[in-house]
Amino acid sequence: MKRFVGPAGLTAILGTAVLVVIAFAGPGIWGEAATARSVPDRWTPAGAEFLFGTDDLGRDIFARVMVATRMSLLLTLGATAIGVTGGVIVGLTASILPKYPRRILIWLMDMLLAFPWLLLVLFFTVIWGATATGAMLAIGLAGIPNLTRLVYNLASSVSGQDYVRAARVVGVGPLGVLFRHILPNIANPLLVQVSASASVTLLSFAGLSFLGLGVQAPAYDWGRLINEGIGHIYTNPMAAIGPGVAIVFAGLVFTMIAEALADRPGKGLRGVAAAGRASLFPGGAGRKARSDDDAVAPPVGGVDPGGDGTALAQVTDLSVSFPDGEGGFVERVRGVNLSVRPGEIVGIVGESGSGKSLTAMALAGLSDDRAIVKARTRRFDDIDLGTPLSRKEGKRLGTELGIVFQDPLTSLNPALRIGRQLTEVSRTHLGMSREEARQRAESGLDAVGIAEPRRRLKDYPHEFSGGMRQRAMIGMALTADPRLIIADEPTTALDVTVQKQVLDVLHRAQRATDTAIVLISHDVALVSGFCDRVVVMKDGEVVENLDARRIREEARHPYTRGLIACLPDMRSDRTRPLPVIDDRAGPGEQDAGTPEVGAVSGAVRAGEESPL
Repeated sequence: MKRFVGPAGLTAILGTAVLVVIAFAGPGIWGEAATARSVPDRWTPAGAEFLFGTDDLGRDIFARVMVATRMSLLLTLGATAIGVTGGVIVGLTASILPKYPRRILIWLMDMLLAFPWLLLVLFFTVIWGATATGAMLAIGLAGIPNLTRLVYNLASSVSGQDYVRAARVVGVGPLGVLFRHILPNIANPLLVQVSASASVTLLSFAGLSFLGLGVQAPAYDWGRLINEGIGHIYTNPMAAIGPGVAIVFAGLVFTMIAEALADRPGKGLRGVAAAGRASLFPGGAGRKARSDDDAVAPPVGGVDPGGDGTALAQVTDLSVSFPDGEGGFVERVRGVNLSVRPGEIVGIVGESGSGKSLTAMALAGLSDDRAIVKARTRRFDDIDLGTPLSRKEGKRLGTELGIVFQDPLTSLNPALRIGRQLTEVSRTHLGMSREEARQRAESGLDAVGIAEPRRRLKDYPHEFSGGMRQRAMIGMALTADPRLIIADEPTTALDVTVQKQVLDVLHRAQRATDTAIVLISHDVALVSGFCDRVVVMKDGEVVENLDARRIREEARHPYTRGLIACLPDMRSDRTRPLPVIDDRAGPGEQDAGTPEVGAVSGAVRAGEESPL
């Protein structure tokens, strides 16, 4: 990893080195001069012999400033550690609590945050007394609300990512999700805030000691030295300015560390830790299944072909609703029946908002926390998804159900290497050793056509191209020998060459292992050429359930025919406008004779080859 090379990084390295050396070596080098008394030299002005002059007992103020470095830094780091530890614990806890306990906890932190920080410090100081330890506890505890709010906001922004939701599905517990997937991804901004708050903590300590509420005699820190020298500011200004210079220097070093860390985003916890070491040492919820891909055929679609005891995954009468913010609910998916047989490839097509991805997430148990999912039957093989899962059932789902998300950049954890993510299921659920899991991960990357899999396991997701990330996601899904893979628009935003590669990988996996696949897509041509069966959805309902090989001949619903007609080919008449699907061709309309639909479906005439 490259070291800091910018101005902020170089300043942080040099400044930190100076502070560390003085803190460790200061008492040994200047300890005697800091304590030696010389009455004849009382209040000697700053000069060549005494750089900052002497105090009322003739002690060298410069030596005392150097010796006080250790006390000042230790107290600052101690208070910062208290604030960070408390903030991380409370913030992460709040991010996984149920709705109302979470709100109560955050409201309490917000109330404390509304109080002036110094008043909280003074309040805690009164409780523990005017001592160095009391001041450290007071400043540390007063900093918890601010860091709690930061950690909670960061954790909340990460917890909704696809890779976190997928980790929950494969059986990673709350602590594993927090410390393996969330904390590494918030480490960088957290450490930036910690470094910045350390300078504020240093100033707070100096202020308390200056007021007599911090370090007490005979011990001393920079704040107490300012208190002692302020009375002679006109006769020997350096008696007060000298300790102040030390405080400003240390505060600038902490700020430069924060600036240097801020220039290294996206490196994860290890990267940030390595960056910190470089600056210090230059050498060195699953819910219920829901359907848009599990659709019940409308009147024209007939009975769901897989709806029998042979189905690998099945959901009947599925509905998904969301609160509307006014005490009611908005139903986004309704009355969907879907079954997938072993080895079958089922495609779900429809426009944006038709419920395709909602269905896929419900089937995988990844519905949003706000979603209200209901179904008469929800099962995967012999596992009833409508009841709480046992540990054994959770492990089965983690290994037998694979997910390929639409955007692999958000589906892969940016803070973890590819190898770490591909070995997670093997080690968590299959009980493999580290070496066995690594070999299986290599095989997974090799199976999806990624060259040099051993070397690429050491890369981070950002070092892969878009197509490689998508193939790595498929490889991850294959590492546990899944029986069903749900691919939620896996070819979106990929060029046609990479699309073909991704689909070829899925097809090879399906043929080799007899894995069932549910493919979500907008592209009816792509789905009809890849799948065995096509489920068409509109407005949260299934409007047609068709054999993919005969979709052009069997399509009866106006919406399905409109989707087909909207696909131009090389022979399309470019003098005519492209067909437009009329909103009135909704789930409830079965008459293909309306003028709008007739105009649209006329683009696909009998005897003319469809774009499919």
